[in-house]
Amino acid sequence: MNGEEPFYKKPRVLLLLIVILASIAAMTVSYENGEVKVGSNLNYGLDLQGGSWLQLQLQGAIVQVSADESKIIQSEFQRLLNDPSIKVEETTLNSVTFTTTKQTTQKIIDSFGFGKSTITQAPDGGTRVSLQISREYSIQKYLENNLDAEIRMIPGNILTFEIRKAVTEDELNALLKPVDGKVNSFKAGVSSDTREETKKILESKLNNLGMKEIPIRTVGDDYILIDLAGVDITTAKDIAAKPGKFEIRIQVNGNVTEHVLYGTEITPGLPEKQTGDQWAVTFTLSDAGAAVLRDAAIQYGAVTNPEAHELIMLLDEKEVYSAPLSPELARNIQSVPVKSLSATTGVGDEGQRRANELQIHLRAGALPVEVDVIGAGEVSAELGSRFKSQVLIAGLIALILVAIVVSLRYKQPNIVIPMLSTSFSEVIIILGFTVLVGFQLDLPTIAGIIAVIGTGIDHLIIITDEVLAGGAMPPDKVYRSRLTKAFAIIFSAAATVLVAMSPLLIMGFGALRGFAVITIVGVLIGVFIARPAYAEVIQGMLVEDTGKKFVDE
Repeated sequence: MNGEEPFYKKPRVLLLLIVILASIAAMTVSYENGEVKVGSNLNYGLDLQGGSWLQLQLQGAIVQVSADESKIIQSEFQRLLNDPSIKVEETTLNSVTFTTTKQTTQKIIDSFGFGKSTITQAPDGGTRVSLQISREYSIQKYLENNLDAEIRMIPGNILTFEIRKAVTEDELNALLKPVDGKVNSFKAGVSSDTREETKKILESKLNNLGMKEIPIRTVGDDYILIDLAGVDITTAKDIAAKPGKFEIRIQVNGNVTEHVLYGTEITPGLPEKQTGDQWAVTFTLSDAGAAVLRDAAIQYGAVTNPEAHELIMLLDEKEVYSAPLSPELARNIQSVPVKSLSATTGVGDEGQRRANELQIHLRAGALPVEVDVIGAGEVSAELGSRFKSQVLIAGLIALILVAIVVSLRYKQPNIVIPMLSTSFSEVIIILGFTVLVGFQLDLPTIAGIIAVIGTGIDHLIIITDEVLAGGAMPPDKVYRSRLTKAFAIIFSAAATVLVAMSPLLIMGFGALRGFAVITIVGVLIGVFIARPAYAEVIQGMLVEDTGKKFVDE
């Protein structure tokens, strides 16, 4: 062999072997809690494991409205100050001035969230209030207060708002009529930002419950599809469709409470054990959230009498936690907004359990909108197991039929064995890839793997037929020339597959996208790793089999 190194020492072959070993390790070895565990790491989807699927509709509306800001201020402050005699004196582009017979302070007016105020004495003994507020913001606050919902202004569109709550056009018109307002355009649904935010929060919710890599797909403007492998339909609805809307309210008087902030202003920490075996969940408020909490605590007396004015956490309007401010926090919050807080949950195992539950509520309860389950279905575990067996049998039959066809064509083990081994190695690498990226194996992805096997065998046949066109191994220079020609054909064929799969990857969802991803990844693995290694192997094995080698002159 003229001193040439064996094919199994060639860089391309070594690369293939390394990738195969890494893929096997990814599929079989895991590291959890400081321990190395050996077992299958393959993540099976709904089709192969059984479970449930849900279709969720996001509740909300995109609206264009108009209203008289002076009447909004008059109406809102008559309610907030309990003063029916409020009169608006002046309205400009960025301010509204009104008078009230009540004696009030700047701190109280600012705490209502309508903008920065200036307070002066009115001639009749009352108070003159000048608010720095725009027409857009006055409408936003009016909608927030009267719908008890989060309202977002849509950038770039004058007087266009996203209402993060189910509402009808007639309800909005009735609400706006007292302030000379009306709905100019109405569209049920939510913005793309809200849809993506809801998707991410649901992913966080499911991942925190140990359900890794649950496929969540958005469809249209207000639909989300979720596959929950291994989860029955009742549990699926409980954990996915009821993460709810998280809210903090403050006790005003008896059972009367007032809204303080939503979960969007909260960044949760982790459950931790504090002094005396006491468990707690830490969380951080945004700057705006800390300021709002401070103002509410002062306004409603929580800083002077904490026990009578507890902070109440609600999820889907159901109380999940309630406690007064600690004496130290009550003192500190009077002088400066406090961003870092903790909620104690008790001692021992029960305290830890409650801390874990509260942490999930804090992290995943902040859905920006409510969701309704409009579709659901279930695949039994028995049926999923049957699908898994059928897919395995179908894959084995495909490999056997490919082996028979290739054997009949070439009738040489030193060609057939490398060809089948290369094809099988591509399957192993694809499976390793799915583990590394957390991709679930379902029927469409398995179909993609089978399609890759067929495409791969085609490419290997092109290489074999091209380099053995004369019936025997040619000289190195001729071999390389023929190999270059073969790879030109292969690259063209691969590019065609990639172009054909691209629309499914970009525009498809669910099953179609999974099929496209696996097909594209499989083709790329074959073209850049498996096919070049096969070319080295086939050359080396044929030379070793004949014991001869052409030498270039």
